[in-house]
Amino acid sequence: MSNSAPTAHESGGAPQFDVAVIGAGVVGCALARAFTLAGARVAVLEKAADVLDGASKANSAILHTGFDAPEGSLELACIREGYALYHDIRERLGLPLVRAGAMVLAWNEDEVAGLPALMAQAMANGVTDIHPLTGDEVLLLEPALSPAVRAGFRVPGEHLIDPWSAAHGYLMQALVNGATLMRQAEVLSGHRVGGLWHLETVAGPVRAGLVINAAGLWGDEVDRRLTGQSWFTIKPRKGQFVVFDKTAAALAGHILLPVPTKITKGIVVCRTAFGNLLVGPTAEEQDDRDHATVERETLQALIRRGCEILPALAGHEVTAVYAGLRPATEEKHYRIRRDLAEDYICVGGIRSTGLSGALGIAAHVLRLSGQGGAPLADPLWPVMPNISVEGPRDWQCPGHGGILCHCELVTRREVAAAMEGPMAVGSLAGLKRRTRVTMGRCQGFYCSAELARVTEGRLAQPMLEPGHD
Repeated sequence: MSNSAPTAHESGGAPQFDVAVIGAGVVGCALARAFTLAGARVAVLEKAADVLDGASKANSAILHTGFDAPEGSLELACIREGYALYHDIRERLGLPLVRAGAMVLAWNEDEVAGLPALMAQAMANGVTDIHPLTGDEVLLLEPALSPAVRAGFRVPGEHLIDPWSAAHGYLMQALVNGATLMRQAEVLSGHRVGGLWHLETVAGPVRAGLVINAAGLWGDEVDRRLTGQSWFTIKPRKGQFVVFDKTAAALAGHILLPVPTKITKGIVVCRTAFGNLLVGPTAEEQDDRDHATVERETLQALIRRGCEILPALAGHEVTAVYAGLRPATEEKHYRIRRDLAEDYICVGGIRSTGLSGALGIAAHVLRLSGQGGAPLADPLWPVMPNISVEGPRDWQCPGHGGILCHCELVTRREVAAAMEGPMAVGSLAGLKRRTRVTMGRCQGFYCSAELARVTEGRLAQPMLEPGHD
């Protein structure tokens, strides 16, 4: 492998890369980083106007230990490796970590009866620092909890992270070290000729030695477009969330987890890295891969459940609601498969643990690929801007040009910086994920007009001007 600039096809001008990663979700971003640092010329092909626009845009932002992952599974191995790698690199990339710890809580006799098996599973998975708790001990640690709690156990290693800056950091490190990002470049078809993949994309043709399918919710469709068939089927699973105002965050120090079922980890209550309190997600099967709607009745049920867990939550306002889709499949396992004879690796079925497992998945796929080469001797380490409650923010530094979004304390300098560089934002949604602009209590009511002026001509999907439909 070589990290030199991509070559062009002699006749058609199609750029040629060692590796083409399809999909710029958190897993695709981690793959781009791993292969770039290993010395490969990498292209990331994303069909949307910005990165993280699919399943990765909505998650609970928990860095999991894997204590409840299927024992002996590839998912567990990737989570454990990803967890360790995140700790290894996060300070150099400027990625936040809120050391919250988690508590698994039992609210009835059946759930109490399930705790020993879950603790035994955690021990078998290598998470040995768990601590069983009586109901009274739980309330000493979390006094705002309902006194109806029966028992639980503590998992100190579960933490909170920024749901987006991790993926942004992974991709940015790939880009500053030579990778190429192609947005609005949906892969339409592909075939191999002379040992190379010839991919047809909306943005033009691309050639690559190895293709990695990390297309998330569309992984099985990309599989069919490239190979004529797919060995798994995506079954989108929707999760709806409720976000409470920042005043509610003091009610929960830990990540509050239910006893999981065979289908879902259940409803979680936890702080966020941005200082809010989150309740969710649901787990709802649907066929639509493009739209994750929120339903009033479901949101009200989430609010009721949150108030059952933390009764004082009833006195706090809801700031936002949102929904996301997870690329579940017909099996409860990661669907990672290689076909080295065809120089093709499919990375599918990465469900709710993709954020925690991304770095581990990338390391696993790099090993699967069998590609060696000369790793970068002295790679660049870009530092991501901090938008979490951990550490200093830009508004505290001189010369920021003024605060544009007062709810989230987003400065003009932060917005301007997000529109520059190799990963410049392509949409308002992307700008939100980079800066949190318009994501506070007023949801953009006060700052959207000025934001539209500041971003005019800079986004692939322009903001509507005030007064226009």
